[in-house]
Amino acid sequence: MIVLIVQVAGLVLFVVGTVALGLVLRRTPTAEAAARASRVSHLLFWLGRVLPWTVGIFFPGPAALDRLVGLDALPVPFAARLIVGGAMLVVGVILMQLSINGLKRQGGGAPALKLTDTVVGTGVYGAMRNPMALGFYIGLLGGALLAGSTYILLYTLTMIAAHVFNLKYFEELELSLRYGTSYERYRASTPFLFPHMGRRAPRSG
Repeated sequence: MIVLIVQVAGLVLFVVGTVALGLVLRRTPTAEAAARASRVSHLLFWLGRVLPWTVGIFFPGPAALDRLVGLDALPVPFAARLIVGGAMLVVGVILMQLSINGLKRQGGGAPALKLTDTVVGTGVYGAMRNPMALGFYIGLLGGALLAGSTYILLYTLTMIAAHVFNLKYFEELELSLRYGTSYERYRASTPFLFPHMGRRAPRSG
């Protein structure tokens, strides 16, 4: 039961923190404030979203979580969960790694550790603005399928919804304040999450 409380508290912390940080930037729309808020947002993401999800996977475990909330396991055969969930996990990890490589090579940054110096608009970032988030979502859903837990799948969906809200309400404003017109041009020419097939990658400004 403690794990459930921690997970719900983590969700509330992340959403409330996103709203608070967004309000701060709307009242103090400067690049310096955006950089500070970005670091806080990353901390909230790891403490409020990633850590509670990871703890739930290992303790008390998927089956125990389903029992705690009165849910049955996912009605999906093990072989199907293994193939589909495993494939999604691999795809998610690869997409996240490609994103990390792009941030390091072009922007001189590292996720949650160092902010990029410029807009990254090549590689996977030329196809979509949030490839790391997409890889994260795909990987999480793959992990939920592998776990075979209805509760973990539902909780994962709430995580994704909360993170999309963070991207739209907070991060887009934060990036606009830090990078100005170069980010605005990038945002206008590049899809938010899913790439347009056959579209040429735009150049970053």
